[in-house]
Amino acid sequence: MIITTTAIVEGSPVRQYIGVATGEVIIAANVGRDFLASFRDLVGGRSRTYENKLKEARDAAFEEMTQQASQMGANALIGVDLNYEVVRQGMLMVAVSGTAVIINSL
Repeated sequence: MIITTTAIVEGSPVRQYIGVATGEVIIAANVGRDFLASFRDLVGGRSRTYENKLKEARDAAFEEMTQQASQMGANALIGVDLNYEVVRQGMLMVAVSGTAVIINSL
């Protein structure tokens, strides 16, 4: 499935707009364990532990959105938007949404 943040896929006009597809994932951080881990892997101001958690959550949200779009009959997602939000201390939500469409094949 083609996934893009743009409103079009170059050379492939939209045949049908189906609807909005979404994916949301909430991850919890184990404050004590993750706090210690972040000190161990802090390199140049970056925490690999948290970066890996964010990547895992982002990938899961994209997978959820893609599956939803596929079930709707789409072969592409356009106008995709990705958001990170702190739900409460130690809880982070990753939400992704896009317009499920059918495009002419490339």
